[in-house]
Amino acid sequence: MEVAEHFYADDPAHGPPDAKTTLDGVDYFFLGNGLIQAAVQVCSSGQGTPLGLLILHPERLGPKRCALTFDLEHGLALTTVTVHTGTRVFAPHGQSLDAQWTDVDGVPAARVTWQDDELRVEEVFYCPNRHSPCLVRAIRARSASPSALRAVFRTGLGHEPLEYPIELTGDAFTEASLSYELRKSGNDWRVDVRWSGSAPDHTDGTRYWGRCAALTCSSPTLEHLFRAARNQLPAAVVASGMTDGGIWQYNLEWARDQAFVAAVLATLGAVEPARTMFDRLLTQFVSDEGDTVDSGRRRPPAEVELDQNGYLLTALETYTNWTGDLDLLRRHWPRIPALAEFPLREMFRHSPSGLLHNRREFWERHAVHGIQDGMELTHQLYTALGLASAARLARLVAQPEQAERWAREAQRIRQALLGDARFGLVENGRFIKRRDVSGAVQRTITPAAEAGLPSGVPLFGEGPHYLNPDTSAVLPIALEFVDPHGALARNTLAEVEQLWDQRWDGGGYGRYHVSSEPDSPGPWPFPSLFVARAYLEAGDDDKVWRILNWLRSAPGGRAGTWFEFYGPRPIPPYPQVGVIPWTWAEIVCFFIHHLLGVRPGYAELVLRPRLLAGLDRVEVRLRLRDNTLRVGVRRPRDGETAGFVVGGETLPYTPAGVRLPMPSTDLEVQVVTPA
Repeated sequence: MEVAEHFYADDPAHGPPDAKTTLDGVDYFFLGNGLIQAAVQVCSSGQGTPLGLLILHPERLGPKRCALTFDLEHGLALTTVTVHTGTRVFAPHGQSLDAQWTDVDGVPAARVTWQDDELRVEEVFYCPNRHSPCLVRAIRARSASPSALRAVFRTGLGHEPLEYPIELTGDAFTEASLSYELRKSGNDWRVDVRWSGSAPDHTDGTRYWGRCAALTCSSPTLEHLFRAARNQLPAAVVASGMTDGGIWQYNLEWARDQAFVAAVLATLGAVEPARTMFDRLLTQFVSDEGDTVDSGRRRPPAEVELDQNGYLLTALETYTNWTGDLDLLRRHWPRIPALAEFPLREMFRHSPSGLLHNRREFWERHAVHGIQDGMELTHQLYTALGLASAARLARLVAQPEQAERWAREAQRIRQALLGDARFGLVENGRFIKRRDVSGAVQRTITPAAEAGLPSGVPLFGEGPHYLNPDTSAVLPIALEFVDPHGALARNTLAEVEQLWDQRWDGGGYGRYHVSSEPDSPGPWPFPSLFVARAYLEAGDDDKVWRILNWLRSAPGGRAGTWFEFYGPRPIPPYPQVGVIPWTWAEIVCFFIHHLLGVRPGYAELVLRPRLLAGLDRVEVRLRLRDNTLRVGVRRPRDGETAGFVVGGETLPYTPAGVRLPMPSTDLEVQVVTPA
């Protein structure tokens, strides 16, 4: 494996400023329906186009400048709508911009307003339906003057402007709509733009999103985080199931990322794209031998991401439990045993312990970074979890012998991970990241002299370069692989606190000890959410709020589109920092699985909600199988007793939650938690 596979020279210093992803004061609102993808750029700093529109190639992943609406000379400036009167040209500017999520009859939409003393303009962007590659931009303008004013809306792609004559008054808004539609032109795509006096019908868009999850609560911060993730995660998936692991950054796909996203789509009620993703994963991302694709390619055994098989198997179980769809399993069953058996091959088995070993770690460092042959915590964790999931799935499709074997292997790996005094991944009462094959803890790494890493990154600075702590060590806590309230969890979380504000100010966790970082120092949103999920299960609400409030205030927080990390980056050779769909999936998982505690099995439904301190109520509507599940959770009113109200029957409250038969009709559950 070469370090250079993650290098490419898309240098934002070349071309218009809009080529830069991390413009100062920028937010991107992602929209899409599987047939078209778009991002509304709102840039308040003046560094880039204040209000621009990126329409992305639906099946071709690439850097920001490859958007179909990006002009190599003007950037996104030509996508701006301006208002022309006889004496003035009105255009959006950074100080006047206000942007937020809204909806059009339930269809997610980005609303941007801009104004000055003479004019107010509101623009709303959304994909009206699920059957055409179309995005609508509805524009409303009103004059501050009571007198009628003749004007023209103007925009365009290329150098031929598109104009729409209007008459402005102070009495009411004047409205018009732009339609952006993708057209196939030979082997490529183009964007056709036209004006319309009214927006198209969006009945099927309203119907589709009406089946997807919706949440309200007493915290504006939490409501915004969920809404941003819920709106944008489906928009990141095209009709074929393709999803960029890092939009405008990696332009590659990972089985791990894709599987997690697909599972979370199922919990959101976006069942159809989830099924498409799993179909594609099981046919194109898993070989007949059972190894999986990462960053768009297969790896030799020493560099395989051994956690990916487990990620995919656990994700398949999540999908199956939420949807009840056994047909997907049956159609792809030959791939399931291959996935389950691949990590159990002798080439990976560490004979003294039975654990798995190679020279790849969770964050994709490998031999050239100084990773020794050894046992990685997450490789054992996800293999054990994945085998347990595979065993339960096997029972659903009448494969008892495979089920018994995988359940036995899952338990064996679990016991070795937690209990082997020499080789297990626990040391001094806390989880550790890695041991080498001798059983020694690999505490540091030293990169090879020929690594080819950019100068100035911490891993090429003065040593030592520490492997621990690492945010991946909290995943056994978040996933309740161990007791989140036990000493092992407490000790691990205490050690991970070193990763907050390491060589930066303002909050956020680095993915691991910054001294071993082959990239730049900076906080990472989705690993920070690993920690938030673990702290929620452990009951440390202050730490959870600290992470969520940091996300709300971080650059991109207005739209809820977070970059992979926040910090300087050597560009080139590294690609620019992009937007990571995994972060949206983590947020949805935090809300539905952890906070609301909605955990369907195949035959039963477990509800185990827990309100954060300072959160008084939360209500959610979910799609479960072919039914609607509504769950409301709130604090008790005066004299009220905690409990679960299910179909008119009151059940006593217990922190372990309630177990119900899988509902065959719509169900509403009201939960009153202890004060």
